[in-house]
Amino acid sequence: MERFNNKKIILSFLIAIPFFFGGFIPNETMMPAFRMKKIVLDAGHGGSDPGNIGSKVREKDINLAVTLLVGKYLKENMPDVEVIYTRDDDSFPTLKQRPNIANINKADLFVSIHSNSAPNKSAFGTETFVMGTKHFEANFDIVKRENSVILLEENYAEEYEGFDPTSPESYMLFNLTQKAYIGNSITLADHIETQFRDRVGRKSRGVKQGPFYVLWTPSMPSVLVELGFLSNTEEEKFLMSQAGKEYMASAIYRSIKAYKEQIEGN
Repeated sequence: MERFNNKKIILSFLIAIPFFFGGFIPNETMMPAFRMKKIVLDAGHGGSDPGNIGSKVREKDINLAVTLLVGKYLKENMPDVEVIYTRDDDSFPTLKQRPNIANINKADLFVSIHSNSAPNKSAFGTETFVMGTKHFEANFDIVKRENSVILLEENYAEEYEGFDPTSPESYMLFNLTQKAYIGNSITLADHIETQFRDRVGRKSRGVKQGPFYVLWTPSMPSVLVELGFLSNTEEEKFLMSQAGKEYMASAIYRSIKAYKEQIEGN
């Protein structure tokens, strides 16, 4: 009888443990839900760096106009998210300063906006890059062009510790970074290209990987968006128009909104 009573006492104690210590055992319902609170928008180039030059427009101007519109839509429709610009005028933050702004502000997302160019005037379409070296040789021309911005900076050799944007060997070290954020970066990039294709009716060249310096150091999911080719007369005309800028900016805004809802589980 005494043995039976001891078993009952032990069983009762085991049943009571969750009630006594439940407050100290972490579980999904107790963990704070992730909320995307800060986004850094980076208008590529600027100031002394015009970027790609079309027949009638400079890349830096298209980038800034679209970036400011994206920020405007985010502020109007997602007031719980803080928008931070790397530039909101015709200034020239360095390639190192741009991601540093995101890191210093502990942003949850970094979006760099650019416009493309190619020797082949018939090339057209959008593409969104995440950090990576897949198909490196095929994308090297655009990567080299974007990273060569550092050559406009004073003391670039010291500042970038000998990194040479024109040398394929310099990109070997890019392989080891951003792996923690690649999944979410691809998710956002896919949303952006889908919006460009399905909602704006642009030709999507897809989601791609590239060792862009501006995507190398951000401590958060990051993408680099190419809005279209300024070397293509029709795409330049579209991106120069107010309607074109608004369409592209609203597509990026909707993509960020969809991404936010997805990762927050809404």
